[in-house]
Amino acid sequence: MQLGVIGLGRMGRIVVDRVLDAGHDVVAFDLSAEATAAAAEAGAEPADSVADLYERLSEGERSEPSNRTGSEATREDDGSDADEGVRIWLMVPAGDAVDATLDDLEPHLTDDDVVVDGGNSHFEDSVRRAEATDAAYLDCGTSGGPAGAELGFSLMVGGPAWAYEELTPVFDAVATGPAGHDRMGEAGSGHYVKMVHNGVEYALMQAYGEGFELLHEGRYDLDLEAVARTWNNGAVIRSWLLELCEEAFREEGNDLGDVADRVEGGSTGTWTVQEALEQEVPVPLIYQALAERFDSRRERFGRRLASRLRYGFGRHDVPRNGE
Repeated sequence: MQLGVIGLGRMGRIVVDRVLDAGHDVVAFDLSAEATAAAAEAGAEPADSVADLYERLSEGERSEPSNRTGSEATREDDGSDADEGVRIWLMVPAGDAVDATLDDLEPHLTDDDVVVDGGNSHFEDSVRRAEATDAAYLDCGTSGGPAGAELGFSLMVGGPAWAYEELTPVFDAVATGPAGHDRMGEAGSGHYVKMVHNGVEYALMQAYGEGFELLHEGRYDLDLEAVARTWNNGAVIRSWLLELCEEAFREEGNDLGDVADRVEGGSTGTWTVQEALEQEVPVPLIYQALAERFDSRRERFGRRLASRLRYGFGRHDVPRNGE
């Protein structure tokens, strides 16, 4: 299978490498010529623009068999032999960058094409884009952070079933395997599930932060790295985030060194709380975790740990005291 990848930052490059490692072909483009060149060194075919990427994919797809079955294999009923569509994965920042990229693609796209948005877009934006674009649009919530380079991602996909099925070999490669991805439902559902996933993530980090804060400030002189390691071997609360707690205490020290009491981020958590209010579903833990992110006037150990955990799973910047 041939895949075009637009956006070759940290996550986009992981997509390229995993698809190549699975034996597929990749045409890659980024606004950074250096990033495009690096992908080419890894084995991707470089493109010098969005239009050039589409043209290269079109040339390659004309001789590639389709994976469609049934009615989707004969969507055009005029008797002509239409070219097979192209498959493009967007891994650009959510928001204006996605719309700008789609604007560049729009003159070329047909209803045989498939576009995947692998970023953290708001689900309502994904619905709007799916309705506006000529291509089949798959909104793909992506979880796993830079660790996905080795392990693969968890992929939550929304959009047309035929397009999801057609991209299954790519999803198998980018995810942890066949069990690491699934179609959540219609357009928007993939990013909706990922939004709620992030809200849950906020609450989990808050719970770990509060627990370790009590241990840190409590009546015993504890080795928190040892606590995290012990909990993560058979305890009910074992998890990857707890492994990252152990890593944080090992690398930063028992008091987290100079990690600042400030947790960045908050957009996806805000979306989750807003949706909960609209649906009249109580999410007090997620709301409180979001509020903690916005309340950084008083230094808190728990927030410092949450900040370091964000580095562990996503390599997000860690604010440091004195910066």
